[in-house]
Amino acid sequence: MEREGVFAPETAAEARELYESVGPTAQVVVRETAKAMDFDRAEYRERVTGEVIETARDALFASLLVVHRGDREEFEAWCADRDAEVTTVGSEDVDNVVWHHAPFADRVLAATYQQEPEAAAGTLRRQVFGRVYRELFEA
Repeated sequence: MEREGVFAPETAAEARELYESVGPTAQVVVRETAKAMDFDRAEYRERVTGEVIETARDALFASLLVVHRGDREEFEAWCADRDAEVTTVGSEDVDNVVWHHAPFADRVLAATYQQEPEAAAGTLRRQVFGRVYRELFEA
């Protein structure tokens, strides 16, 4: 089993704190990207809205979530040690699983994959953000 990522919040409060912490970085990334695209001041003010910055913050936070990767046996053994609702997307006929545990929500979200573990992890992180964290941050 492999583990990758930075953010593994144990509580809702910790998740909110981590989400807030990436806000300034998201602003810098958007500003520097706009600069690289040669936006002048007027175009920057017109196109770089609060929604753009928030989207960057959402993507940055999601990309930093810890995920585990392993084969199906490792995943099932890992889940057996936890009392959480498990949601798995993908085919039951493939060998590998990537998953994220959100203990404060008592949820494990997982996706199966045969190849392309990085793509599977990226997709899972976006799904986890949408299904678990977005609701938490909008509350």
